[in-house]
Amino acid sequence: MVLIAVGANLPLGGQEALTTCHKVVETLRALPGLHVIGVSRWYESAPVPPSGQPPYINGVIRATTTLTPDALLAALQQVELDFGRERSVRNAARTLDLDIIAFDALCQNLPHLTLPHPRAHERAFVLLPLRDVMPDWVHPATGQRLEAMLAQVAGQEIRQIQE
Repeated sequence: MVLIAVGANLPLGGQEALTTCHKVVETLRALPGLHVIGVSRWYESAPVPPSGQPPYINGVIRATTTLTPDALLAALQQVELDFGRERSVRNAARTLDLDIIAFDALCQNLPHLTLPHPRAHERAFVLLPLRDVMPDWVHPATGQRLEAMLAQVAGQEIRQIQE
């Protein structure tokens, strides 16, 4: 089981960030070696850290995969590039951001990929959509339950989008 966070806050080719997020889900459904099981509702959140950027659209995909973590990371980075992602400064506004939040119960800290994602537990924009697709998730490194992590981020600015 793999959890992938989807986020965007810049338009791409005249389409809104939410449209990009929907198209990315369809792209990931077609990705060889990845089987999408569930897609969260979509949320709008303020950038973290605060920066004056447009709000983000965020969601989480739950999937199974036959890919290795490195192969999945490479595939997701290619999808980001295909959707106009430019890597400039850290936390810059972007047309697409895909992050592996968890890969089974794997815990690793490598220069190119830390699992579970090192800041996921601090971000409502990851945890709220994660609850939609896997409400019983337990952080593999800390053993903390999702509801406890959500209580710690309760003050962050986020709202569910009504589609």
